[in-house]
Amino acid sequence: MSSINNKVIHELESIVGKSRCMSMREDLFCYEYDGSIDKSLPLAVVLPKNKEEVANILKCLYKFNIKVVGRGSGTGLSGGAIAPENSVQIVFSLMDKIIDIDSVNRIAEVEPGVINSNLNIEAQKFGLRYAPDPSSQQACSIGGNIAENAGGPHCLLYGVTSNHVLGIEVVLEQGQTVLLGGKLKESLGYDLRGVFIGSEGTFGLVTKVFLQLIEYPESTHTLLGSFPSIESAGNAVSAIIGKGIVPAALEMIDSLTIKSVEKVLKVGLPKNAGAVLLVEVEGLQEDTQILRKEIEQLLWESGSTEVLSAKDEKERIKLWSGRKKAIGSLGTIAPNYFIVDGVVPRTKIAFLVQEVEKISKLFNLPIANILHAGDGNIHPCILFDEKTPGILEKVLQAGSEILKICVNAGGSLSGEHGIGLEKKEQMPLLFSEKDLNAMKNLRDVFSPSNLFNPDKIFPNSVKGTPFLQNNAVKNAGKDSYI
Repeated sequence: MSSINNKVIHELESIVGKSRCMSMREDLFCYEYDGSIDKSLPLAVVLPKNKEEVANILKCLYKFNIKVVGRGSGTGLSGGAIAPENSVQIVFSLMDKIIDIDSVNRIAEVEPGVINSNLNIEAQKFGLRYAPDPSSQQACSIGGNIAENAGGPHCLLYGVTSNHVLGIEVVLEQGQTVLLGGKLKESLGYDLRGVFIGSEGTFGLVTKVFLQLIEYPESTHTLLGSFPSIESAGNAVSAIIGKGIVPAALEMIDSLTIKSVEKVLKVGLPKNAGAVLLVEVEGLQEDTQILRKEIEQLLWESGSTEVLSAKDEKERIKLWSGRKKAIGSLGTIAPNYFIVDGVVPRTKIAFLVQEVEKISKLFNLPIANILHAGDGNIHPCILFDEKTPGILEKVLQAGSEILKICVNAGGSLSGEHGIGLEKKEQMPLLFSEKDLNAMKNLRDVFSPSNLFNPDKIFPNSVKGTPFLQNNAVKNAGKDSYI
C-alpha cells in the first residue's frame, strides 16, 4: 500500500474509529461485488453512523483526490456498487434508522440504510405503506432504491421510487450538505430532487430521505391465468390495459421458469403452460370485486386455459412466491445466470420473447423469461455453466443482442436495474454524443471532480469494451433481486 493510501486510511480511522474502517484484504472480500457479475476490491470500506461522519469522510477523500462509491445492501444488478481501483466504499448499513412516521401527513423520515420491507412493517402499524416494492425488498435499502430509481411489481399502478420521494438530504463531494426537495409534494425552483433520483450514485451520497406513504388497501384480489403461449398471455396484457384497467401488478413467467419453480417450490403452477400471468388489483372492496370479474373474463377471452383466484392471504402469498423466487429456482437448470434488464412497448412483448428464443437457439443457451408485463420490463435470464470454455463471451454477446432488439423495438436499455458497468457501452444505442455530453455536464454540476462512482453509466472511449470488466459470474440458485 502506498504512503498516501496509508495516510488516507489513518485519517478515515480518526473519523469513524478503527472498528468501522476496514482495509485488510480479507475484510474487503464481502464488498468486492454486488448482485451483478463484476468484482473489484476497494481500497477501504468505511461505515459511518451519521451525516457528520459522511461529510468528514468526503472532505478527507476530496483532499486526497480519492474516488468514492456509496453502497447500500449490495443487491444492485448492474455493477453500481462495484468499487474502481484505489477507491473507498462508504457503506450505509449502520445508518438504518426510521427516524419518524408522520401518520397524519403520511410522511416517513428515514436514513438511507433502512431496508425497504422494514419500512413497510413499521408503516403498517399506522395502516400505511411505502408503495415501491422491488422483489429484493427484504434485503434492498432505501438509499440504493433512490440511486437506481427502483421499481417493482406494484409500480405499474403506483409508480417507481421517484414518485414517492419528497425530499433528500445529500452530501456533495467536498462535504457540503444540501436538501433537495422537502416534506411537500411540490417545491419551488428546479426539481433537483428528481434529477438526483436515478443518478446511480454519481452525484452525491444520501444521508436522509422524506418519503410519501399511502393508505393500505381495503381489499386485494390476486388472479393467476394459465396460457398455452407467451403470445396469448401477451394478448391478455393488452386486453386488460386496453380496457382501461390498470392493475396494481401484472407479472408474467414463461414455461421454462414455470417448470423450475414447480420443481423447487411446488406452488401449484400448471407445468404444461406456455406462460402464466399474475394479476393483482387492490382498492375499495366494491371496486376490486368488479375489477376481478372483468379481468377474469378478459383472461378467458384471451385464451387462458385456467384461471385461479387466491381465496385468502395465504393463497395470495403462495402465488406470489412463485414469481418472487423464480430466479433462485433456475439453479435446477444451470449453475450460473446472467440477467438482462430491458424494456419494450407492452404490445411488443410476444415479439421480444420470440426474438429471445431465436437468440437462445443461435447461441445454444437456455433463456428463461420473467417479465413485469404491465410496463414491458423484461428479464431474460441466460443460463450457463461458467466451467465451459469460452461460455462467458457467448453469454455477453447474447445479452447485447437482446438489448439491441429492445431498442430497435422502441424500448430502452433498463427498466429498473440501471446502467452501471454492465450496460454503459450500449448507451450509444439510445443516445447521441451530444446527449451523453449533456448528461456529463449535469453530473459535473453536482460532482465537478467526478469522484462519485466514476466509470459508470457513460461508455469508455475505447470502442468494443464488453459489458463487464471481469470474468466473474453469479451463481444461480441464490435469492433473486429482481
